[in-house]
Amino acid sequence: MGKILSLLIIFLLFISPAWHTSKANTALKGGWLKEIDGVKVLYVSGTHYEMGYQHGYLLRNETKENLRAFLNTSPYSREKLLEIWNITKNYIPKEYIEELHGLADGAGIKFEDVVAAYMSIISWGIACFGFSAWGPATKDGKLYHFRSFDLPMNIADPVTGKYVHENAVLIVRNPKNGYASLIPSVAGSLHGGGGFNEKGIAIGMQTCWSRDATFYGTPAVFRVMMVLDHASTTQEAIDYLISNRTAGWNFVLSDAKVPIGYVIETTANLSHVGTYDDAIESTKPFWSIDYVVRRTNFFIHPELASTQREYYDPSGIKGFIRLLLKKDPFFAIWRSYKTVSVTIEKNWGSIELNNTMELMQKVYRGDTDLLLKFLIKLAEGTSFNRAWNMWVACPSTGDMVVSFAERDKIAFDTPYHYFNLFRLLEEKP
Repeated sequence: MGKILSLLIIFLLFISPAWHTSKANTALKGGWLKEIDGVKVLYVSGTHYEMGYQHGYLLRNETKENLRAFLNTSPYSREKLLEIWNITKNYIPKEYIEELHGLADGAGIKFEDVVAAYMSIISWGIACFGFSAWGPATKDGKLYHFRSFDLPMNIADPVTGKYVHENAVLIVRNPKNGYASLIPSVAGSLHGGGGFNEKGIAIGMQTCWSRDATFYGTPAVFRVMMVLDHASTTQEAIDYLISNRTAGWNFVLSDAKVPIGYVIETTANLSHVGTYDDAIESTKPFWSIDYVVRRTNFFIHPELASTQREYYDPSGIKGFIRLLLKKDPFFAIWRSYKTVSVTIEKNWGSIELNNTMELMQKVYRGDTDLLLKFLIKLAEGTSFNRAWNMWVACPSTGDMVVSFAERDKIAFDTPYHYFNLFRLLEEKP
């Protein structure tokens, strides 16, 4: 008996670690990390567990920093976040739960800490702006999709002091049973709220606060992943976005194959899907632009808007007074919507990859509108026009131009970089 016990101990000490090392090496075979043009590019592929493991292992320190920062920023306790997870996990596809297990194992973090950090994201005010333009609105008729990923610039790891946006990464995602995609993000996050896939589907999400919300559904961050991994048509993507809804979100969805862009507004119990010629787009004070759809952090459909604000029209002197006296944000959001819209109209028919990025950086800085510039300054410390990254993609060609925030610089003030999904898929470690 003693001899058997000794052999068992030897097995556990020597053979078992070797087995775990072999398993780790197998999981890592499909992933690599390299710097291209000053940008960290993370390539993950294989099963969802393997992709999560590659992400966590190759960006181990950055993932730990960011997940600590997420947890430290949440208004909810860790216990409350795990309580939310235990509700919503029943609506999350198994493959993404496996990917989070892989992320935890690769980074050497407890799974409970990973999912608590992911649940903390639902409490954020992810501002953001997105639009899609195609056909006669663009220089060459191709579809172009723009997105700005906006969050406060002070979300930091309490241990190292490093800001989350400093751990920026461009993710080339190539699932075994899905479509490849290109996603500007940050370490530890499977996506940064949007990107585009090899089938020409592009997606961007924007927070749209609503009283009509629930935890009994699939969080929007996972529905975006479902679109990127599995949607090859707009209808497939729309079905993912309007199923098992949880809270207030806007989405700009593009299909470069048609080409066409859609806006999707959702709350727990309501949804609206439309394109530029839908009558909803011209509900005053909002207005439509031919062959362009755009959204930021308010609903335009009156029924959904009623779940968000007591008044429909966020513009004008009344909106400005509400901002100053009640810290009501919707006038500032309206001014951003108006300024971007006017810029799109002025450049209608000439929109393409390069000029769109340049124009949106100027607009986001407030260079084209003095009142917006004042509002951006007034909103210091919030997510308003604080871009962690900004990008424009032409999904039909695979091209993307992207800028990432630096420690003390918002993405509208940083250089931009060019990538192509299809060429990145041919890269080797």
